[in-house]
Amino acid sequence: MYAFTYERPSTQADALKLAKAGGKLLAGGQTLLASMKLRLAAPEQVVDLGGIQELAGIRKEAGAIVIGAMTRHCEVAESEVVRQAIPALAGLASGIGDKQVRARGTIGGSVANNDPAADYPAALLALGATVHTNARAIAADDFFQGLFSTALDEGEIITAVSFPIPQKAAYMKFPQPASLFALIGVFVAQTAGGVRVAVTGGGNGVFRHAAMEQALSASFTPEAAAKVGTDAGELSGDLHGSSQYRAHLVGVMAQRAVAQALA
Repeated sequence: MYAFTYERPSTQADALKLAKAGGKLLAGGQTLLASMKLRLAAPEQVVDLGGIQELAGIRKEAGAIVIGAMTRHCEVAESEVVRQAIPALAGLASGIGDKQVRARGTIGGSVANNDPAADYPAALLALGATVHTNARAIAADDFFQGLFSTALDEGEIITAVSFPIPQKAAYMKFPQPASLFALIGVFVAQTAGGVRVAVTGGGNGVFRHAAMEQALSASFTPEAAAKVGTDAGELSGDLHGSSQYRAHLVGVMAQRAVAQALA
């Protein structure tokens, strides 16, 4: 690593000052520290958010589950509040990386990083979640803007994510064996406003599958999902799987997700 200074503020206000001065925010460190070790990132100052207690925690509030940005994956997976209200979200968290990653990684860090194969972005988009920052509330539909890109402004800090409680929901992914990121992951949610389907791992970032949503809104069954194709030309291909293979997996994971939601 290159030399850098390390700060661990205890309040949001102090963290915000450091961030606006150019400090690089550190949540769980699962991406940033690895990038620094490989010298792909060289921040002069690292601002660790782990000391800000108000950024962690889970609560049920007005028909939604609110999760603090510094809440770790293992805490989401093990939370009885989440398990009872949105079991699909707890299940998603339990399948992120390995035990060590889940013990350190945070929901806020994952959402802010917006890796194109990460799991949480699919949950936010499918559930119609809202990302809360120190300055505003951003709908998930507006938050994710492509490869490692979000609507966050420079120095803006995610404080929490609120998830409306769906009628039914499920997440299924085909993991890449080495990283356990999603080769393809599909989150399906049946809500009062209709069915929402989000796909991760397929390209430059998480996206909603409009054709799948239309089919499942008419008939929320695995058979309906099976009839919907996915354009391979819109997906990426690499040594782990071609775009055609990924397109096939979207249909398979969608069918399994609907079946799980109905179980």
